[in-house]
Amino acid sequence: MLRKLLTVLLVCLCAGFAFAGGGGETKPASSAPAQSGGAQGGASLIGKLEGPEFIRDAAQFPKSFKEAPALTEQVRAGKLPELSKRLPEVSELLVIKPVHETGKYGGNWRRAFTGPADHENGNRIVNSDQILTFDYAGTKIQPSLAKDWNVSADGKTTTIYLRKGVKWSDGTPLTADDFMFWYNDIYMNKQIVPTPFFEFQVNGKDGRMRKIDNYTVAFEFPEPYAFFVYQLAGSTAVGAGFSTRGAFQNWGGCVAPAHYLKQFLPKYSSEGAINAKAKADGYDGWVSYLRMKYSWALNPDLPVLTPWKTVSPINTPTWSMERNPYFWAVDTAGNQLPYIDRITMTLAENAEVANLRAIAGEFDVQERHMHLAKLPVFLENQAKGNYTVHLDPASNGADCAIHVGTSYVGDPEIMKWLRNKDFRHALSLGVERDQLNEAVWLGVGVSGSIAPAPDTLYSPGAEYNKKWATYDPDQANKLLDGLGLTKKDTEGFRMRADGKGRLRLELITVGGQFVEYTKIGEMVKQQWRRIGIDLDVKELERNLAFTRDANNENQLITWATDGSEMLLLFPRHAIPVDAAESHMGMAYAQWYASNGARGTRPDDPEMLKAFDLIRKAYASDEAGQIASAKEAWKVIVEQTWSIGTVGQSPAFMGVRLVKNNMGNVPARQVNAQHMRTPFSSQPATFYFK
Repeated sequence: MLRKLLTVLLVCLCAGFAFAGGGGETKPASSAPAQSGGAQGGASLIGKLEGPEFIRDAAQFPKSFKEAPALTEQVRAGKLPELSKRLPEVSELLVIKPVHETGKYGGNWRRAFTGPADHENGNRIVNSDQILTFDYAGTKIQPSLAKDWNVSADGKTTTIYLRKGVKWSDGTPLTADDFMFWYNDIYMNKQIVPTPFFEFQVNGKDGRMRKIDNYTVAFEFPEPYAFFVYQLAGSTAVGAGFSTRGAFQNWGGCVAPAHYLKQFLPKYSSEGAINAKAKADGYDGWVSYLRMKYSWALNPDLPVLTPWKTVSPINTPTWSMERNPYFWAVDTAGNQLPYIDRITMTLAENAEVANLRAIAGEFDVQERHMHLAKLPVFLENQAKGNYTVHLDPASNGADCAIHVGTSYVGDPEIMKWLRNKDFRHALSLGVERDQLNEAVWLGVGVSGSIAPAPDTLYSPGAEYNKKWATYDPDQANKLLDGLGLTKKDTEGFRMRADGKGRLRLELITVGGQFVEYTKIGEMVKQQWRRIGIDLDVKELERNLAFTRDANNENQLITWATDGSEMLLLFPRHAIPVDAAESHMGMAYAQWYASNGARGTRPDDPEMLKAFDLIRKAYASDEAGQIASAKEAWKVIVEQTWSIGTVGQSPAFMGVRLVKNNMGNVPARQVNAQHMRTPFSSQPATFYFK
């Protein structure tokens, strides 16, 4: 049975990979991406790409409106204003055409989450409060919270026109003042945001935000920055939406509810008063207190702009969300969205437990934490669990990369080798990726470097997918010998050059994730024995592992390169430029993002070259962006700051289980970071049949 299921899977994946680059492009496509045809046999696991559409022609807008029955009851009870007073004027609405049909109100969407660090589980569902977003194919920018936008002829100014009448979830109107509050009181406060967002800079020079009128704001830069609209639409600090920010994330989103958050800032009372209040609630100071209050997942009182709002926080066994009665989007029939009343995420002690519950049919739509290794069992239990399995392949080069801590300084000997290109090449050549592919990916992934799929927009060429990424222990041993690491102990492991015993590296694996990082780490440990490298594999919880990253304490860490296929839009998983998250050198990322004011300047000229290419791309026209991104990829792969293993597969949030009574769930969705998967499917339009 297992062999039969895997054969079917291989057939359907081969059919589906024709689309591998479609979801990776961030530019408007000249033609629709190729689709895997047919719904016969295993090919149905990878269906036709489809999704909801945003309607922008006012002539197609509905003329009358309806609301969920539960909200009607609250209106009758005097607990809510009538619908017409909660929605914007007709011309200001976001109108969404569902992928299949008009839905029905009601129901509780059941999902799994793995604990307080699993913010993205909800972030990726409620992400409607982005200023701009992409269409369901991931290729065209469209307005979201903004009604429209304009880029000046010189490329220096991006003007955003807000939807008049949009309200926060507590009924308070949204205006340009909420954007200026975020800019002046959050972003520009160095106690809160000590390092500028690199996305808010061009050539290392800061941009600024300016209020034009109550519903218009402008982002202004000292040099042309036409790419900034993509930053606003992507999964970036400035573009991912306010409600994906806070405790575990950073302070981005470009907008915040001033009327609520001012009470937690010293500026509006005093530092002593706010610190006293913070300490009374168990926080060490006002910044950490504000961070909690800023998090939609931790703070049910926080006003939001999303389809659902938290009612039971993420640090409890059940993270629950209920519909936002002031949500500003409707379907083409005039029904206020979302259709589903409530989302209930039940704590799973780990991903294994989440998978077992999914097999039992306990979740309605679940893609996060669903392991590719469980696919045969998922398929065997479809009828029993009353669900259907969908596969959504991605285009990033590695579902598991071994990121090298190039700015690590804890041990001078280890630091020296991690910064040596030949040493990194030797480690990469010592990884037997095909063995990993068969054991963890069931043979359906693509072995190679972290370079994206060859048919994506920024690919440097197919040859870079294998560069320094084939199994060659003989060449690896020659490189290590050439570095002078020729002395070995009685077990065959290489000795440190400083005479202090065995050369042992430490690999941090992040537990409870989408692929079995610790299993991969243990397999690599055995593979590196053949080149005389000893590896200590330690599994940590995500928050702790990433905190070590932030403190430059990690020598090596496993994480995916998801999003890096759109290098300019999400470079953090390929090169250390993002001070909010960097796995291959946080000190360098801080230096880049602060334009030299913080962090450490790399002593690697090739990293400086890659930094310059990224900056050059942001300041260029579209042709220049593509050319610079391709050159940056060539440098990244050649330098091997991250060691790729296996990617271009559905393993990272591309194994999707959907209950058969769920409506408006696409047969296939783009699986990409810039699409905030599964947000591209507009979960607000999902419903129970």
